[in-house]
Amino acid sequence: MIAAAVAGLLAGYGIAIPVGAVGAHLVAVTARTGWRTGAAAALGVATADGAYALLAVAGGSVLVPLLTSVTTPLRWASAVVLVALAVRAAWTAVRAHRAGAPASRDDGAPGPGPARAYLTFLGITILNPMTVIYFSALILATGPAAPATVPERTAFVLAALLASASWQLLLTKGGTLLARTLTGPRGRLTTALASSTLIVVLAVRMVG
Repeated sequence: MIAAAVAGLLAGYGIAIPVGAVGAHLVAVTARTGWRTGAAAALGVATADGAYALLAVAGGSVLVPLLTSVTTPLRWASAVVLVALAVRAAWTAVRAHRAGAPASRDDGAPGPGPARAYLTFLGITILNPMTVIYFSALILATGPAAPATVPERTAFVLAALLASASWQLLLTKGGTLLARTLTGPRGRLTTALASSTLIVVLAVRMVG
């Protein structure tokens, strides 16, 4: 069971560490709204990764062929949602800057709350079926060494979930530090526009 847990940790970090559009958006949301909302968003990503790890150990060899046929539409849907969120964030930042309003934080100012952030990031990550394909390919590649018993599969899934959660929470820490370094409305506006641009570029690369 220890071997399955270690494999789950490695698999979880393997899928989580490459920072793409979702990771960039996570950092941007944390910088704009605060750590509490960012942490909720991070757990949304981790929940999706854990769910896909569970699907992979439960029947990845059956699911992969089914998901392959809808991979492209789902990736397009994820990219569209991310672009829409980035555009909305940029527009909100510009409007707040023109009105002289303070940046949104967890103190009741405009911005997604923890529950909404969790559901948003859960949805964005679930729209990417490459996660379950990654986990399934990893499990199938290990052959007889793959987690086979219920305790081993449970350990693998929980370890993958823990790895993803720890990495996503680390990204939110980066967003918190970014927010602390911002000085004045102009700095916040510049950062919001830069992060939105980066998110759009990474989202387009998802379907490129």
